[in-house]
Amino acid sequence: MISILITHLINPLAFIVPILLAVAFLTLLERKLLGYMQFRKGPNIVGPYGLLQPIADGVKLFIKEPVRPSTSSPMLFLLTPMLALTLALTLWAPMPMPYPVADLNLGVLFILALSSLAVYSILGSGWASNSKYALIGALRAVAQTISYEVSLGLILLNAIIFTGGFTLQTFNIAQESVWLIVPAWPLAAMWYISTLAETNRAPFDLTEGESELVSGFNVEYAGGPFALFFLAEYANILLMNTLSATLFLGASHIPTMPELTAINLMTKAALLSVVFIWVRASYPRFRYDQLMHLIWKNFLPLTLALVIWHLALPIAFAGLPPQL
Repeated sequence: MISILITHLINPLAFIVPILLAVAFLTLLERKLLGYMQFRKGPNIVGPYGLLQPIADGVKLFIKEPVRPSTSSPMLFLLTPMLALTLALTLWAPMPMPYPVADLNLGVLFILALSSLAVYSILGSGWASNSKYALIGALRAVAQTISYEVSLGLILLNAIIFTGGFTLQTFNIAQESVWLIVPAWPLAAMWYISTLAETNRAPFDLTEGESELVSGFNVEYAGGPFALFFLAEYANILLMNTLSATLFLGASHIPTMPELTAINLMTKAALLSVVFIWVRASYPRFRYDQLMHLIWKNFLPLTLALVIWHLALPIAFAGLPPQL
């Protein structure tokens, strides 16, 4: 009985609670850093140095009365925020931190497949709201997400060719002598920019372009459902930066000292997340045509060329005819 309780209740909580706490304090870090970059203090009233501000924000959102438009599709309207957060938390399962919750042989493909399902939560929320502004925002968000998933998939394919495996632990082992960012820095740069667009971060935050779309696909959401979208977005930011650290910066895997491995990975992911905030404070928003031009006319041809190059290079050196 106790083992069943641990398996079905305590283990999932031990997996989910740290992620939600990290998300809460990432929002505080963002507000404090943006404040100092703009010569102001940021949150500094609730708790010492403003440390309790995320808790106050969460309590405020979840006790607020949710808005339910009378013409909306009630079931889908409430299910899509829950789907967004569920997918965002499930994506962490194969991440080696330093040990994964689910040891999957195809962990990279699992992350790629589940991240693609997030499109349905965005499109479903815009459609279920029965608002033309929410629907336009959802369509723009879906177009952006699908477009940048193409480049992310091709860059991942290049990384898989380099390391020779689909499990995330393979990337740790392959980078024991040199980080992948050294020989593949153009791929790492394109990956990082694509993760900015995939997570709807500035300067690619066109899915929530307040100036022209009144907050985009989540315009009809308030209170708890809006908070679920908010948590999902920041959980995806942390996930993408943890994945970036694993793929290109190595996790400095030390089998005998897993605590050091975890601290190393967390430090790299935190630094990459700080750069996300720095970019938000520094760059103006793209126009939508510039956003699409960047992916379809620049990243896609280059990543395709690199995939062909990395596939053809071993064949050329081996002196063997290409095998179909």
